[in-house]
Amino acid sequence: MKTHVQSAILIVMTLLIIPLQATAADGPTPVLKPGDRVGICGDSITEQKMYSAFIDAYLVMCQPQLKLQAAQFGWSGETTWGFKSRISKDVLYFKPTVVTTCYGMNDAGYGPLNPDLAKNYRESTLDIVRQLKGAGVRVIVLGSPGVVDSETFRNNAEQAIIYNKTLRSFGDIDKEIAAAEGCVFADVHDVMMQAMTRFKAANPGVPFAGGDGVHPGENGHLAMAYAFLKALGCDGNIGTVTVDLTGKKAEASEGHDVVSFDGRTLELQSSRYAFAVPGDVTHADSAKASLPFLPFNEDLNRFVLKVPGVTGSYKVTWGAVTKTFTAEQLTSGVNLAAEFLDHPFTQTFNQIFNMIREKQNLETTLTKDWLHNAEQQRKNFPEAGDAFDRIAQAGVTAQQRLNDAVTKAVVPIKHSIVIEPAN
Repeated sequence: MKTHVQSAILIVMTLLIIPLQATAADGPTPVLKPGDRVGICGDSITEQKMYSAFIDAYLVMCQPQLKLQAAQFGWSGETTWGFKSRISKDVLYFKPTVVTTCYGMNDAGYGPLNPDLAKNYRESTLDIVRQLKGAGVRVIVLGSPGVVDSETFRNNAEQAIIYNKTLRSFGDIDKEIAAAEGCVFADVHDVMMQAMTRFKAANPGVPFAGGDGVHPGENGHLAMAYAFLKALGCDGNIGTVTVDLTGKKAEASEGHDVVSFDGRTLELQSSRYAFAVPGDVTHADSAKASLPFLPFNEDLNRFVLKVPGVTGSYKVTWGAVTKTFTAEQLTSGVNLAAEFLDHPFTQTFNQIFNMIREKQNLETTLTKDWLHNAEQQRKNFPEAGDAFDRIAQAGVTAQQRLNDAVTKAVVPIKHSIVIEPAN
């Protein structure tokens, strides 16, 4: 049961909430180029392989035309001063052209702002930026630390407020360094804080930043992925389909081909997928259940159906679901990805998402066991010659094989949209 203080704090947070900004990061212009290799770095929250898997899935399936690859390098308990000492040992084996970082949760010490820890964080983050630049990384995205849960962090709302204030200060350091060093800043903290405040107002007692107060569930991780994808300049335009019912004509944007249209049933073949947010909407800690409190579909997942020149209401069937829309809605455009949370892309999307999770599980083993220790093992066992280098390279090859399998699995999907009068 909440204390009166906890309840009062939650009410105040709700009253003070500001609208979640559509742009979650400085520099919203596209930063990704065809063939980019994205390294996702961070502490145990990254090693959970949730937000990193969402990012990976989005890059591969929602914008396949760029032929992107991603790998995660999360390490439990890590700080910036720990990460800076291992970049050359494991991350650079991947030869990333883009790197995202998300540190600060451990660096900040889980208490009030400590000037010495903040100084160390600033210096270590600068070191990381300069190492990555020196290795030829073209784009560095500095993510601010996320949030601790307003209810479950030490089961003490006051301590949660104190530590979230500290984390916000560490995020300000990231923002300052990004501006000074020509990096991109992803405001993970503010995105999560605003989404959590909205979420908690509707779901009191349900964790957003995890049952332990630190490690988010899927609901919090979707907010993290949102912040990074916005920082990477993803515009969210999955596709637009425009239909002329009277003329029995239809056209679609890049990534979608019109196979046929008879005035009622539109057959499409799509190589660009709408994002299928995972989870059960009835489970409050799922990613899908967080959508009402985060503009993920609005900003990053727009697969729009436009039917101009109609009157009255129409039933639209996409996959196994039918919904009714007004002429005004259809004329301005209906975001099918937001209206139909389970859609014709979902089954294949989930299969590929599971492949990504398998790949990222290997990446954890590869990072922490094979690549990171190879240098020390060479010193320990000089008589082994290049054996440890060959083992490390075998791991890199295995990771690439799984990456290639993911890319190959993103095949065009045939689906239909049925449009008919509601009456």
